Order: sequence, then structure tokens, then C-alpha cells
Amino acid sequence: MTTLGEIELLLVEDDPEDLELTLRSLRKAHLANRIHVARDGEEALDFIFCTGPHATRRFGNGPNVILLDLKLPKIDGLEVLRRVKSDPRTKVIPVVVLTSSKEQRDVIESYQLGVNSYIVKPVNFEGFSNAVRDLGLYWLLLNQPPRVNL
Repeated sequence: MTTLGEIELLLVEDDPEDLELTLRSLRKAHLANRIHVARDGEEALDFIFCTGPHATRRFGNGPNVILLDLKLPKIDGLEVLRRVKSDPRTKVIPVVVLTSSKEQRDVIESYQLGVNSYIVKPVNFEGFSNAVRDLGLYWLLLNQPPRVNL
């Protein structure tokens, strides 16, 4: 169960339309009441590792799941994934790549780096909404990740 102050979901997305569709789909399905949005890889890493503007955030206050786009400004999604999965404090946090890239090299590299799931964004609204709802149901309600207590 999520305690007060915990972030259930970190959504790392720079595209305003995809961001709005993702948030709307999660809320419509009544998933992830506590969502933090990062609009680039640098902001995501600051949040995850409690640095920069997030230096006062407690490490144990989430995220429980990271939804990560790959094509991001400043620091790309693969580098975010690399840093999350290479740090013992964060490597158990489930990371789901939600991207428009169907490139096999991106899929392969994501899995080599330890991604938990790789989902290509459907092009139509209904498909996108259903995909976000389904992944939210699985990763936020059904999946039982280990607790990160640091």
C-alpha cells in the first residue's frame, strides 16, 4: 500500500499530446493517484535520485513504477534506464518503456539494460488509451515489486 507522500508513478514524457493522453487514460481507469511527470531525462534522474530540485525528496517515497519514453531531450531514455538499472538503490524499480520507437536496436538495448517491459505506443487514441490502462492495471495493481527502503 502506498503511504502518504509516495509517488506511485513517474511518467517521463516530453510530447505534450502523449503526456495528456497518458494522464487522462490513467485517471479514467482510476490508476495512480500520485503521478510525477518529468519532461526530459535530466528531470527524471533528478527526481529518481533525489538531486537538484528534488534533493529534499525522501528516496523511499517512490516511484513504484517508471513509464519511460526513449526519445527525450537532454538525456535520452536509454541513458535514464542505464542509470536506474545500474544503481543498487533503484534497480528493482519496474521500468516500462512506452515509446513510439519500433527500432529493434532500441528494443534489444532496453532489455539488455534491464527494462521490465517494452511497449510501442499505438497510433490511434483508443488503442493508446487501452494500452495505458492495461499497463497501469498490471504494474500498479497486480505486480508486487520489492520495496525500496533507503
